[in-house]
Amino acid sequence: MQVQTVPTQPIEGQLPGTSGLRKKVTVFQVSGYLENFVQSVFDALPGVAGSTLVLGGDGRFFNDVAIQTILRMAAANGVAKVLVGRGGILSTPALSDLIRQRGAFGGLVLSASHNPGGPDGDFGIKYNIGNGGPAPEKLTGAIHQRTLAIDRYLTIAGADIDLGRLGATTLGAMQVEIIDPVDSYARLMQRLFDFDRIRALLARPGFRICFDAMHAVTGPYAHAILEAQLGAPAGSVINGVPLPDFGGGHPDPNPTYADELISRMFGADATDFGAASDGDGDRNMIVGRKFIVTPSDSLAVLAANATLVPGYAAGLKGVARSMPTSGAVDRVAEVLGIPCYETPTGWKFFGNLLDAGMCTLCGEESAGTGSDHVREKDGLWAVLFWLNILAVRGASVEQIVREHWRRYGRNIYSRHDYEGVDAAVAQQIVADLRAALPTLPGRVVAGLTIRRADDFGYTDPVDGSVSRGQGLRVFFDDGSRIVLRLSGTGTEGATLRLYLERFEPDAARHGIDTQAALQPLLDAAEILSGLRARSGRDRPTVIT
Repeated sequence: MQVQTVPTQPIEGQLPGTSGLRKKVTVFQVSGYLENFVQSVFDALPGVAGSTLVLGGDGRFFNDVAIQTILRMAAANGVAKVLVGRGGILSTPALSDLIRQRGAFGGLVLSASHNPGGPDGDFGIKYNIGNGGPAPEKLTGAIHQRTLAIDRYLTIAGADIDLGRLGATTLGAMQVEIIDPVDSYARLMQRLFDFDRIRALLARPGFRICFDAMHAVTGPYAHAILEAQLGAPAGSVINGVPLPDFGGGHPDPNPTYADELISRMFGADATDFGAASDGDGDRNMIVGRKFIVTPSDSLAVLAANATLVPGYAAGLKGVARSMPTSGAVDRVAEVLGIPCYETPTGWKFFGNLLDAGMCTLCGEESAGTGSDHVREKDGLWAVLFWLNILAVRGASVEQIVREHWRRYGRNIYSRHDYEGVDAAVAQQIVADLRAALPTLPGRVVAGLTIRRADDFGYTDPVDGSVSRGQGLRVFFDDGSRIVLRLSGTGTEGATLRLYLERFEPDAARHGIDTQAALQPLLDAAEILSGLRARSGRDRPTVIT
């Protein structure tokens, strides 16, 4: 087939963010928009010709159309082979695993993560490199620069590939292999976890689980692993069929959006163990009977109990957390005598540490946890980790967390999200607080004395790269802190995230209500930033 060179020009606003490019579906449907970004990726990748790529997404609206476009462009750019998940489906951690297992050059993930889908929803695309992880800033910067100067893209004509039929076919000179999206990932989970112990747990009389796939990508994985392989009764997985609009829901695993799961876990006949995952399968929420585990506590519990799990029985090399994540895992690392790294938000920062063998477990407060088994956060992996711990310890989720607090103390923690804030207003709120940081030490606000304040920066211990402006931090004399940062995950307006944390060593006070315990910090944050008043919001969109 003949390669076609299509003239084009840069499209305003085509900016790859830290997690790739996310926009409204209607933006991606503009002629040339997707093509410009994909060609910019190929142009920024020396060596892509003759390589093998992995391609798939979370099944959201426009996923199938985008795959056909990308396949034609890959063939035109000389890619030798593309592995595609059947139906265009691949969870983000499964795609990372396939890159690593098949020795691929890299892969394209089609997802807007936990953002809503459908014709009026969001779409996204990002490039993962040969280690299976998100592209580093140097590469995303090169892609961005290319989008500003692009004047043509390459494609070929041809019929659509049948994405539902397993096996190999050709498109031009390129081979396209449609693969089962679950197989390789399921085998990896079998190597890491004690499936016999988990199977016995799920067969225990009266023990019930509920996994909410939120009509997103983890449905097929959960049906295959939790129900078919581990024997959870049919119906243990709810909302398990991926839908282009996620059934009209918001595939973000938190108590606000996973309301069906929460109602089951807090009802009169509450289920013993509950979990949910997001659009592309890399985030998780863990829930016990009438008890929600915060992502920060979940990371700390996994680290403290890791040696109970076959894949981590030899112990951990180290742990890492994003800066806004609570310090709960730091306390575990101190007891274990292993390093604990604090990084900016973004899984690519963990990738360097994992590749260098400096850490084993890592996590973010935004419901993402993972390990060195792939180079992405992994929702279903976290669920299996928890089930393995429950099977070995024979205790409930709440009992395990409360015992953890008794031993290590409790980091009382919450995140307040203000979504869809006017972008100019949000940026000014952050800019004003940033400018005030040097004047804050010693100031008393809401009865709390500020010890220090800074704008978090990070020097990568592996490659020496420096990342600045990663979030505004204010620390108080009692050890508590607030953090304010702009998130890059939204597609409308801006999302401001406010993080509140205080440490409570007294076990007698571990039952204190989280929001009540953090109210002085919330008051201090409002005095310092005017977030609610200036954004016109009397409350956050989501509290986690």
